[in-house]
Amino acid sequence: MTDFVATRKLFHLPRGVIYLDGNSLGPMPVAAADRVAQTMREEWGEMLIGGWNKAGWMAQPRALGDRLGRLIGAEPGSVVLGDTLSVKVYQALAAALEMRPDRRVILSDSGNFPTDLYMAEGLIAGLGRGHQLVTVAPEAVEDRIGPDVAVLMLTEVDYRTGRRHDMVRLTRAAHDAGALVLWDLAHSAGAFPVDLAGAGADFAAGCTYKYLNAGPGAPAFIYVAPRYQDDARPALSGWLGHAAPFAFEPAYRPGAGIERMRVGTPPVLQMAALEAALDIWDGVDMAALRARSVELTELFIALVEPRCPELHLATPRDPDQRGSQVSFRFPDGYAAMQALIARGVIGDFRAPDIMRFGFAPLYIGEDEVRRAADILADVMENRLWDDTAYHVRAAVT
Repeated sequence: MTDFVATRKLFHLPRGVIYLDGNSLGPMPVAAADRVAQTMREEWGEMLIGGWNKAGWMAQPRALGDRLGRLIGAEPGSVVLGDTLSVKVYQALAAALEMRPDRRVILSDSGNFPTDLYMAEGLIAGLGRGHQLVTVAPEAVEDRIGPDVAVLMLTEVDYRTGRRHDMVRLTRAAHDAGALVLWDLAHSAGAFPVDLAGAGADFAAGCTYKYLNAGPGAPAFIYVAPRYQDDARPALSGWLGHAAPFAFEPAYRPGAGIERMRVGTPPVLQMAALEAALDIWDGVDMAALRARSVELTELFIALVEPRCPELHLATPRDPDQRGSQVSFRFPDGYAAMQALIARGVIGDFRAPDIMRFGFAPLYIGEDEVRRAADILADVMENRLWDDTAYHVRAAVT
């Protein structure tokens, strides 16, 4: 059983702050600064270019992928790290479309994160083969799956509302219709147990800077089911996805297995921070994490709703249907969130009216939840948000 009092001590949290925004950017593991500094001093500093061999930099994307794979239910050798989530979504989607050449529909939902939809639009335009991106309401996805769908592309947890798709059911429905499935795990990995292999997922991608706490700009990951790894063609055929990168052949030959999904040079310093974060995650019981997450989100909802009638719950009440966040709708949600942040409760805002609060049991407990609810009630009851300064939009919301 995971000791969440002990894990809290493994993160740097500024004094006086209740951090409920780990669903956007996780706090820094205490060990990360020393780990990155060690990589800079002892590896980059002393080994110079020899670090690629002596420090194992080149092997890290696969090794860290296997460590991360435990958290998402991936088979060994099916996850590799590198690049950004947008790049990994593009890679997976392109490979999946090519494996269904007789179909032209990419099916998604209106709650999907915009970059996934943008990637699909760009890929469609580049292919020029008449593909179509179809988006429906989240509740309508299953009914829209049909024989014209090549790929079902969904974010498991809606980034705004926290609504959670049923991965097992929708994957099965897509497969029954002959389609492939691509899951975006940006708000799933590290939030609750994921079982890609058990669900029969085909492709998945996600980031490591949210619940996984690897830091801003941390590398993304891609999952390809073992049954497809030697058939999936990497549309972004970077040199590190080549079968023999240092042979410097003039023509591309895809590497074996998941290695072919590598593109560019690994971000060594960011992977050092991820290593420090995974040292924490290696000891986490994901079932216990999920149980604690449900307790905290249930408590927050129960404390906030009676005292803040102006706020309308946007997150499903059934904990089985949500991730590890709680969202409320409020017309002046941006200003209200700025008032909260000024008082030490950090969440964030998503247009047009969503106030988001993320709950990460590794460093958030019941006391923080109760204090955050009290401060939120004060902000709402006394209209503390109705200050001109709080209505001025920053570049990042």
